[in-house]
Amino acid sequence: MRKQKQKLLFLSFLGLVSSSLTAQQKARKDTIKNIDEVVVTALGIKRHDKSLGYVAETIKSEELLKTQNNNWAQALEGKVAGLKIQTAGAGPLGSSLIKLRGDISMNMDQNNALIVVDGVPLSNSTTGTGFSAYGAGAKADLPIDYGNGINSINPDDIETITVLKGSTAAALYGSRGAGGAVMITTKSGKTKKGKIQVTLNSYSSYDTVLKWPDYQYEYGQGTMQKDSKGNYFYSYGASPDGVNTGGTSSAFGPKFADQYYFQYDPTLEGQSAERQLWRPYKDNIKGFWQTGSTFSNNIAVEASNENTSFRSSLTYLKNEWMMPNTGFDRFNAAISFDHKINEKLKIGVKFNYNKMTSDNLPATGYSNQSISYFMIFQNPNVDLAWYQPIWKKDKYQVDQIHPFSSYIDNPYLIAYEMLNGVDKNFITGNINLNYKLAKNFEVMFRSGMELTNEERTQQRPWSSANYLQGMYREQHIKQMDLNNDLLFTYKNTFKDFDFSASVGGNIRYSEYTMYDYLADGLLKPGVYTLPNGIANITKFATPNDKQVNSAYGLVTLGYQNKIFLDLTARNDWSSTLPKNNRSYFYPSAGLSFILSDIFKLSSNQFNYWKLRASWSKVGNDTSPYKLIKYYNNSMFSGSVEAPSLFPNPNLRPEMLTNIEAGMDFSIIKNRISYSITAYQNNSKDQIVDIPALYETGYSKRTINAGEVRNRGLEMTLNTFPVKNKNFSWSVNANWSMNRNKILSLPDEFQGQPYTLGSVGGVVYYNAVVGGSLGDMYGYGLMYSPDGQVVYGSDGLTAKPTEMKKIGNAYPKWRAGLQNEFRYKNFTISFSFDGQYKGMAYSQSHHKMTEQGKLTHTLIGRDNPNGLIIGEGVVQNPDGSYSPNTKGVVVSAYYADYYRRANVETNSFDTSFVKLRDARISYTFSKSVTQQLKLTDLTIALFGRNLWMWTKFPLFDPEAATLNDSQITPGVEMGQLPTARTVGIQLNVKF
Repeated sequence: MRKQKQKLLFLSFLGLVSSSLTAQQKARKDTIKNIDEVVVTALGIKRHDKSLGYVAETIKSEELLKTQNNNWAQALEGKVAGLKIQTAGAGPLGSSLIKLRGDISMNMDQNNALIVVDGVPLSNSTTGTGFSAYGAGAKADLPIDYGNGINSINPDDIETITVLKGSTAAALYGSRGAGGAVMITTKSGKTKKGKIQVTLNSYSSYDTVLKWPDYQYEYGQGTMQKDSKGNYFYSYGASPDGVNTGGTSSAFGPKFADQYYFQYDPTLEGQSAERQLWRPYKDNIKGFWQTGSTFSNNIAVEASNENTSFRSSLTYLKNEWMMPNTGFDRFNAAISFDHKINEKLKIGVKFNYNKMTSDNLPATGYSNQSISYFMIFQNPNVDLAWYQPIWKKDKYQVDQIHPFSSYIDNPYLIAYEMLNGVDKNFITGNINLNYKLAKNFEVMFRSGMELTNEERTQQRPWSSANYLQGMYREQHIKQMDLNNDLLFTYKNTFKDFDFSASVGGNIRYSEYTMYDYLADGLLKPGVYTLPNGIANITKFATPNDKQVNSAYGLVTLGYQNKIFLDLTARNDWSSTLPKNNRSYFYPSAGLSFILSDIFKLSSNQFNYWKLRASWSKVGNDTSPYKLIKYYNNSMFSGSVEAPSLFPNPNLRPEMLTNIEAGMDFSIIKNRISYSITAYQNNSKDQIVDIPALYETGYSKRTINAGEVRNRGLEMTLNTFPVKNKNFSWSVNANWSMNRNKILSLPDEFQGQPYTLGSVGGVVYYNAVVGGSLGDMYGYGLMYSPDGQVVYGSDGLTAKPTEMKKIGNAYPKWRAGLQNEFRYKNFTISFSFDGQYKGMAYSQSHHKMTEQGKLTHTLIGRDNPNGLIIGEGVVQNPDGSYSPNTKGVVVSAYYADYYRRANVETNSFDTSFVKLRDARISYTFSKSVTQQLKLTDLTIALFGRNLWMWTKFPLFDPEAATLNDSQITPGVEMGQLPTARTVGIQLNVKF
């Protein structure tokens, strides 16, 4: 091979760490994708990717910072095969759950990936408000997205993210790693040549609503009421024109045709003295929303020498969200310190502090206090400005302006008086000690912590629909999670064999308390303190403690750097399981073969070929206090609540068995690389809660039963179609599918479905043998044998007596595509992702259709007498069918066909394609930066969620509902709008 001067060769593929290689090396295997890539695996152990028998995809910090997400997890969307970021569309914080390879458990809270920061697991838990998303018609509040642990991690401090998808990859994390793991490594301050480096990263971004429902502004408020002359009319309050028609939330009133009616007059706070022009206010929903903004500034200082590295970072972010008077402030501080004390002892310390405060975060869901509720009930003929004074004259803080219904709260009252505040302090950190006992033998001790101290306030003013005399609430939440690991490692080489063995243990202790204080009713309006409460209710702290002790070991054997064998074993002892079943053991094994080296296939055209396979068994415990009767503190001082759960002293751990196989190869001097993986997960002995007989005095009991299987396929393609000195083009694509099947259910159900959960009392997630997790059940239409809709003699749809499967909340497959173009100092990148199929029920669609607010309800309004005939058939007395000919009033037709209980007609395909992000940047040349005494200067324009194609009729097809603290996919229940974001970024290094 011709010798050349050393030069850096950068192989930049999505999800891979760039490798710096010399030109002399590029023809051999060191240039092959993955051969010398180091990835972070379970317990924070760094491994060469080629030695792994499972998939480990890595995302670098540059990818996270391209589009400056407030929540770093959302930057992963569409970029890793088999990964889904689930959010609830509930406001600016965007609490996220990361799911890998589908649902493995019938317990909806047990299906998320474990988040690990610098080797220490993160609980990523959240405390809800105690209310469901559907609260209409009851004295209830709503869920609020206060954020979770993912929100607290600063993307400016992240160096890499490694995604370990299967349970094999996360086997050493035990129960919490059953759903895979996301390994976050934070920056550690290793600079070039030991110089001090300062980095400034600043950006400003602006948010607008990505997609609106298709509102109609052709007809106004009313219910097709006619006057004495037989003409449709409108009257706010009784008037010479007729009876009051202004008290309805429906928009089946007169068409806007330049006529005049008695309407609401904001100056009189009642009926207008004269008839006013009947006109639409087309900005009366959209005009409430503003352009949101986020401003963030980060400064980081780092330095290193042969023995020590140091990094400190400060970040301040201020967000004002699209809904007025909502948003948050976030402050992050991070310190990393590594020091080699002597040849044997190394110490490392990492500390991260996050403070998040907000005067107001929006409530979400379908009830009076939600701005979504107002948007649903707002009528086309109502001017938004009529609400702006908030309070009636001489009724400040006593009686709000809501002229059309006492159940519909004033939107400005919701924004400026119904406040949901939070002050949250979140700390994570760890200390690592590595001591070299002998030449090939070392010991590592790591102690990590996660501390949360959170104070929340909620205030509801007088005259609000659910709290006529107001309400004030405080929640004080404290959580601690401690992890201690001790790991002994021996490494050696014996001729053609590389050998590594580790053995260790872990103690994890979790502690949680929450105090809840409620002033139900306020003595003096507008004074939000507990002493001002008419009735004060205190819920004292309920402990929720848990401890898991573990012992584990792993062995890695490599032969000639071509064949690798991994073996792991772990035993857990969980406090949540009974003494006889508390101990559970599970192993894993993995093999990888570098076929390109074994068969000497490497060349410039065919570079790398690897086969891999793995098998694992992972145990999973449950939540605390399911073994004995446990009485909770009630909201009334000095009293307790009887338990609703019948305890099971014989619970066994769930067991998940995973098998996967795949291959990786690259060709044409690594210009094209491809990876494919097939897997199967079987989860047995599911820990599930089932209904109990009422005569027992309990509503549910916990048992072991059921088996769930997941099978799937994942593919990743990375290419460089063009790469030369001045121009390069890289394309990265991924595709994944998962098929879930319920193999067995508890014997107690005897063939009947098991309801895993429900939303709003209409959508039920039922588990049926042969079905899938995510199957949605509800009432629907009835059909004749030839597939036509059946109507009754009254012209309305025939009503079924049993629910049926409507669809599944999860798609058939997902895909992502990223492109990056580099021309000299310019870089342009953009990313698409999407999914095929999947289903979501929309409460908003039901209600706005029932009320005639959407454009599809215009069909039939011009028919004679306002009647519409449903397309379908009626069943005759002899059992035959004939065409439906019965006309019904348009408003009655839509109210029936799209009634709330009809899950079928209010559920929609959630297929979509999104332009998830885009960025154009310019890096100034050295001739410029040297004059400015800088090492790097980059300016960029970026955008997120810039464009979307979908047939889903509401805000976003990636719909999910925040129910208390649980994010439930497949249901839109008062969803808040999704933001389209554009921004500018400046990055400076010196």
